[in-house]
Amino acid sequence: MSANLIAIVISFGYVFAMLGAAEGLRRALRLPTEFTRKFVHIAVGMWAFGTVVLFSNKWFAIVPPAAFIVLNYISYRRNVFSAMEVADKSNLGTVYFPIAFVAILLLFFDVSKALTVAALMPMTWGDAFAAIVGRKFGKHPYVLLGATRSAEGSAAMFGFSLAATTLSAWVFGLTMESALVLGLGLATVSTVVEALSPNGLDNLLVPAGCAATIALLQAAGAI
Repeated sequence: MSANLIAIVISFGYVFAMLGAAEGLRRALRLPTEFTRKFVHIAVGMWAFGTVVLFSNKWFAIVPPAAFIVLNYISYRRNVFSAMEVADKSNLGTVYFPIAFVAILLLFFDVSKALTVAALMPMTWGDAFAAIVGRKFGKHPYVLLGATRSAEGSAAMFGFSLAATTLSAWVFGLTMESALVLGLGLATVSTVVEALSPNGLDNLLVPAGCAATIALLQAAGAI
């Protein structure tokens, strides 16, 4: 079996293990679905690291996230993975995330491991903690284009996006200066896009904003 086929098996094993862990935590500790949903969100997003390390071909690398576009849609309709589903059926965020994952791999996998991983970090860490912090500590709400956010949640979006993007880009070979420039750019754009995105569309629009920002920073010679 080729290394890429083994990587596909490992990828599915990892994601199903995270889904199983989330469901186990939900039942054992009676955790709210919102918590386990974010647990799965972060765990799956962090598989960007495993993807760029284990795969050598982007067409193999997109197989797991492409499969989860279908599987997550089935779960959305049938509540198969209850640990990551919400009652609001207008929210297709769990379907949009693997679509974004596939798009980022197609755009950056052959360009740079650092950029591939960094492009997914604002959605992985920033968005998750924006929701967690906003719900628990959000005391200063605001509304943009019909989407309600809080200053506290947006601050968490910026801070976690900056930290996760900068560190991941540095780990995969960018200089700290370039990684910080990238982190500041992606964190700023992601925070604005997340604030404007309704009904789970941030899972598509934040990575799209990150991809556009990376292209602009490359064109300017900043990274």
